[in-house]
Formats: sequence, structure tokens, C-alpha cells
Amino acid sequence: MRVVHRFRSGLALLVAVLLAAAAMPAGADEGRAVFSDTSRIAAIGGSITEIVYALGEEGHLVARDSTSSFPQAAQKLPDVGYMRALSPEGVLSVNPSGILALHGSGPKETVDVLKKSSVPFIEVPERYSHEGILEKIRTVGRALGVEAKAEQLAAETDAKLKSAEKQTAAIKERKRVLFVLSMQGGKILAAGSDTAGDGIIRLAGAVNAVEGFSGYKQLSDEAIVTARPDVLLTMKNAGPPISEDELFANPSIASTPAGAARKLISMDGGYLLGFGPRTAAAIHDLAVSLYGNQVTD
Repeated sequence: MRVVHRFRSGLALLVAVLLAAAAMPAGADEGRAVFSDTSRIAAIGGSITEIVYALGEEGHLVARDSTSSFPQAAQKLPDVGYMRALSPEGVLSVNPSGILALHGSGPKETVDVLKKSSVPFIEVPERYSHEGILEKIRTVGRALGVEAKAEQLAAETDAKLKSAEKQTAAIKERKRVLFVLSMQGGKILAAGSDTAGDGIIRLAGAVNAVEGFSGYKQLSDEAIVTARPDVLLTMKNAGPPISEDELFANPSIASTPAGAARKLISMDGGYLLGFGPRTAAAIHDLAVSLYGNQVTD
């Protein structure tokens, strides 16, 4: 389909979805809470697809969006397009019995059409926090009619998250981390509050180096210097890569502690910012990269 090919070819899929999601508040489920027919579910949103597989309910899936690349088995499903640039025709072409979509899916016009169609549409809240992940799991489980399995997965995930967060509890000197979403024209686009970048930094026991704004914002040179980051954090496998050399060649970055030490952590975007069943492992990996042997078991 044209939608799929257009948005697969070199566009920063995860970058765009993070920007779009940060620009709008997380919404509650506006559709039906439970699907009456779970035989052909279209999953929109990488973490939604992950949760369905983690629940062992992947047999219900008939399609997924192009951000749903984990687990690898999901890639065998028909792709209905990029979650922020869906077309009603693309989603409905797989003849779904239900649509399970992460908050932030769009565009709004498409979502409005899908909600008015005869196919049940359930929107899953997106909150970049420990509790937000558990809420997401429970919402997906309820929609599929497997609440008991969802409670079990939520309990297991809760325990893993608590353990991961506890690993940095004793650290007194918290690293200041600047999450760089992209570099365009030499300008740094960084994560403020209410973003996945901010959420994962906090869960890993660090401090977001920038404050005073929500969402993703292009920073001035002065703002970068004032932020004094100890570490830069970027994503891999999520659109055009950020050049390490270009990043550290930026004069404002070079004048920060992170620039002076050339301290950069780069992790897979879906893994780092998915806020799903793998997030506890991502928190651990990020914490170890930040604090080394200060991280306790």
C-alpha cells in the first residue's frame, strides 16, 4: 500500500510519533472497553503489539502498524501503515473485528472515521511512568477479554520495574541527562517533561538536564550550556541516525560536561522508549550505562 511505502522510506517514524504524542495529553479509553469479537484485531502502536504477544494472545492479531517491530514474529503480520499517518482504507482493508490503538494514533481525521465505522475502536492510554505501563497492560487485557492474564503480566512487570528502579536508589549524585531526539541544521531537539525521554531518564535514576517546558523543543545554544548535561542520550534504529561526531562538534554541546568527556549513550528507540513489558530491562541497561558498578542488584 502507498501509505506503508511512503512512510517506510527514510522518515523518522519513532521521532514523529514521539513529537505528536508529546503535543497532546494522554486520553482515556474513548472506545468500547471490551471487544465482543476478538478474532481479527488490528494493533496500532509498538507497545500494544508487544503486550498482546506478552499475553500470549497474538493469535487474535490480523495486522499491526509499522512501529510494531517487536517481537520479530510481529513483522510477519500485514502492515497497515505508520501509526500517525493512518488511512481509514488501510486499516479497514484487513477486515478487522476490532481496532486496538495507542493514544496518539492519527491523524485525527482518520481516527474520527474509524471511531464512526462499524468496527469497535479502543484507545489505550499512554503515560510515561511505572503506573502508566501497568495501566496499558490492563487496558489491553480487558479489551481482549483476558483480564486474569493481564493482571498476572502486570504483577510480573510491576515487580521487575520496582527491582529496576531500586537499583539506583542509593546513588547520591544523579547524572544530568540531555535526551537528544534529533539534530536538524545543527539545532538540538531535546526532551522536556511529559515525554518518553523524560520518563525513562527519571526511571533510570537520573535527572533531565532541561526543565521548564513540556514536549520536545529546539534548544538555544545558551539553554544547552545552562543545562550542563553529564550525558547525552540518543536513539538508534529510529529514523536518520544522529552523528556522534556532528553532535560533539556542536559548540554548545562541546562546552558541557558531556561534551568535554564525549559521554554519549545510544539505545534502540523502541526498546528505550516503548514503555511496555521490556521497559524494566531498558531501565537497568540505561542505569548501568549511566552509573556502572554503582548499580546494585
